[in-house]
Amino acid sequence: MLEPFDDAYYMKRALQEANMAYEKNEVPVGAVIVVGDRIIARAHNLTELLNDVTAHAEMQAITAASNFLGGKYLNECTMYVTLEPCQMCAGALYWSQIKRVVFGAIDEQRGCGIMGTKLHPKTEIIGGILKEECSELIKRFFIEKRNLN
Repeated sequence: MLEPFDDAYYMKRALQEANMAYEKNEVPVGAVIVVGDRIIARAHNLTELLNDVTAHAEMQAITAASNFLGGKYLNECTMYVTLEPCQMCAGALYWSQIKRVVFGAIDEQRGCGIMGTKLHPKTEIIGGILKEECSELIKRFFIEKRNLN
């Protein structure tokens, strides 16, 4: 049976990206950007590989989507990301004027909500989509990191 193109469907695609990050020993965060029913950008954290603190999944996806569209504004797009965006990524999303941000796990320490970061006034933000699956992957990653040290 075909899955409908709903928020859970696209969050599963973001989770695939997060799993790729996990396999590369990166913090397992993944993102996809969708316009209409089409995924136009896929990304995951690359901060370790690129030795770049700004190489978060969201930043990589914004760049890829902007390149695909040939412009800097993503005002008809939705980003699906497995972890609530941090302050840096929320700022970039603000400037992109993205239409919607849908995230899975809440980042209780560094998420844009707890930090009081504002998104663009026209941006809709929805949290908790596949929250358990997204949270479990991140928790497992950090448990394994602690056990190795």
